Amino acid sequence: MPLSEPTTGLAPAKRITADVARSWLLVSALNADDFDSAHLSLADQIVLDIEDAVDPSLKPAARSHVAGWLSRGGSAWVRINDRTTEHWNDDVDRLRNVPGLLGVMLAKTESPTEVTATFDRLGGSTPVIALIESALGIEEATAIARARGVFRLAFGSGDYRRDTGTSAEAMAMLYPRSRLVVASRIGDLPGPIDGPTVTSDPSAVHEQSELAVSLGLTGKLCLRDEHLPVINEAMSPAPADVTWAREFLADFNARGRLIRDGSDLPRLGRAEKIDQRARALGIN
Repeated sequence: MPLSEPTTGLAPAKRITADVARSWLLVSALNADDFDSAHLSLADQIVLDIEDAVDPSLKPAARSHVAGWLSRGGSAWVRINDRTTEHWNDDVDRLRNVPGLLGVMLAKTESPTEVTATFDRLGGSTPVIALIESALGIEEATAIARARGVFRLAFGSGDYRRDTGTSAEAMAMLYPRSRLVVASRIGDLPGPIDGPTVTSDPSAVHEQSELAVSLGLTGKLCLRDEHLPVINEAMSPAPADVTWAREFLADFNARGRLIRDGSDLPRLGRAEKIDQRARALGIN
């Protein structure tokens, strides 16, 4: 499969920073012709996928597509194969020192050593998102969240269901999602990234995004361009919440930050988080 033509005149994407990014668009690394359009899409961040989206026999071509595009002015995260496979070595060796690589998403993470090995092999400065996709990974989530080099946790919901036999129902998936939220807090990481909603129905995407937010997740993987605005809206602070937070903070500051009762500190913490996230997302 030939490489796409070199990128020319591709304007730098004005992306939401990865620590607060809501929508994470997965793009098969075999579809090099889609890289530019993904770069210019509404995605907060894009992830070029050389793991599940690529047949083993085509992984060398996929790596070449990714490394070539990143070297010609593109910028993206890359989902790489898990540490236990023969493909991991080739992935990290090919990507190390490639300009435009924002970080890697490590598939099927099940231990902190897998994260640290990836981080070190990439040179000790490339952030690693640990994609947790199994029962063992969920149970090790707190240790993974404390690993050197980890940047954020993500939920590989499809493979988790395959591993455990769990249904896609919200109640059945409550435990692993909440586990990742708690682990992220313990590891002092940004909120975790939820798995994709595999449907063409935007209302289902919106519902799943709102559910994720209610549990404390702050991002979501995505497979379709048309889902991006839905995710971005659902995972942003509601206008009414932003208004409340800023009015509360203005009043709190106006009275000299005086604590009046036991509810002030919890409300202050919530207001500050809403305001900080709104500002980071450019919500005025």
